[in-house]
Amino acid sequence: MAHYEKKVDGEVVFQGKIIHVRHDYVELENGKVKLREVVVHPGAVVMLAVHEGYTYMVRQYRYCIGQELLEVPAGKLEKGEDHRDAAIRELKEETGATAGRLEYLGEVFPTPGMYTEVFHMYFADQLDFGEACPDEDEFLSVEKVALTELEAMIADGRMNDAKTISIYAMAKARGLI
Repeated sequence: MAHYEKKVDGEVVFQGKIIHVRHDYVELENGKVKLREVVVHPGAVVMLAVHEGYTYMVRQYRYCIGQELLEVPAGKLEKGEDHRDAAIRELKEETGATAGRLEYLGEVFPTPGMYTEVFHMYFADQLDFGEACPDEDEFLSVEKVALTELEAMIADGRMNDAKTISIYAMAKARGLI
């Protein structure tokens, strides 16, 4: 049996620069109507950039959680932008790298109970390095981390960034690392 919820009404209650929030009223399988708060996000790309047994990660301060995180390169899709083009752009902006091979691994829904955001996951290797060119409001540093160390960080809980854990698992399951 396929489960469902059917939208019967809704309205935008907040319109921001990046996201907007909707109040959707949905009819459940049992006929009851419930409110769903939906955060509409344009989506993002996530890259695992690998070169000679290392991955290139970024360290940046994340205001919402009040701490600095070490994470794989990632970035928001621009309106109408193809996710492969965004992956190429974001990898260059954040790490200075261009990939000789960029393999699409699939989609991940980071918070499907509330957000429409989709992560488009890419494995990047055969890297050529140049200058990083982050956005003017983006302050980050690039760190080279051995893949064995990243796996140990995931295993012992030192790595707590969901997109990094997800993309590592996807690449490992496909035999890419």
